[in-house]
Amino acid sequence: MTDHIDNWHKLARYDTNMQGELHANLLRNNGITVSLQPLSAMPGMNSGIVLWVQDTELAQAQRILDSIDTEGETTPYEMFDEPTETALNATANPAKDNHNGGTL
Repeated sequence: MTDHIDNWHKLARYDTNMQGELHANLLRNNGITVSLQPLSAMPGMNSGIVLWVQDTELAQAQRILDSIDTEGETTPYEMFDEPTETALNATANPAKDNHNGGTL
């Protein structure tokens, strides 16, 4: 497989389908046309995915992907979970009454 087929360019390869689909959706939300190429012919296999973009959008797509913070990388589910400590604190230590009708 080459990195250039007609006017499409290979942008990125991901080890998991979910990560590739998340990045593809980010690009689509920014108006970039993305084509996904699963690395397995069997549906449901999580063998990875390749993102392809048109040559006219390659530079913009690369800038968007480069701007993603991967140093504090979390799993996709952690992005939507409330921090456990905050949730436990809120239920274990409700706001105390300051004796004048309000709370602290």
